[in-house]
Amino acid sequence: MKLTLKIWRQANAQAPGKMVTYPIDNVSPDMSFLEMMDVLNEQLIQKGDDPVAFDHDCREGICGMCSMFINGEAHGPDRLVTTCQLHMRKFKDGDTITIEPFRANAFPVIKDLAVDRSAFDRIQQAGGFVSVNTSGNTQDANAIPIDKHDADRAFDAATCIGCGACVATCKNASAMLFVSAKVSQYALLPQGKVEATDRVLNMVKQMDSEGFGNCTNTGACEVECPKGISLENIARMNREYLSASIKG
Repeated sequence: MKLTLKIWRQANAQAPGKMVTYPIDNVSPDMSFLEMMDVLNEQLIQKGDDPVAFDHDCREGICGMCSMFINGEAHGPDRLVTTCQLHMRKFKDGDTITIEPFRANAFPVIKDLAVDRSAFDRIQQAGGFVSVNTSGNTQDANAIPIDKHDADRAFDAATCIGCGACVATCKNASAMLFVSAKVSQYALLPQGKVEATDRVLNMVKQMDSEGFGNCTNTGACEVECPKGISLENIARMNREYLSASIKG
């Protein structure tokens, strides 16, 4: 396959960026998108040019590091996959592919396609923990009965990998889907009930302080989420927040 890549190049957060065009040849349809980027970088290095910076780690759809905006879509044209799971057979010979970083004020560009998503870490640190009973009368977690439906919903929420596709897709750069998944993960389980009130208040407060926008209710975040996190989690977080506000 012969492709034309239009890639956002930016030296750092303060430097102005621009789109740079790169032709690339001999791309196999069986390559992953990141493998194609590796081939491009090898060619750039051989020419003495600066390779394109992009985040990647596990390349198995688990870590969420490989975030790119591809042809106007977070993680590209496929559904329920991360960029590292996107294969070049989703494109055609001769296609022009536009590649940009996730764009949000809370996700400043580090370099090229790599952005700083540490705002997500700070939100989780604000409330993403559970108490540990060290009194000597601890109860085995496996002995605590949990409703099957609650367990399933908690597990579904826990599949969020924090990639930021929801933020990049939302016209207001909202982090509601991410935060609601983390809140729901604990709110549905008895172990998470102890800090439930403080957790949702602190996490939402931190989300707002990081500069994320409000929910637009368009549902684009769920569509582009590689793990299919449901909008139901946002409704649950809103209920948890209202309840916590009244209690507080």
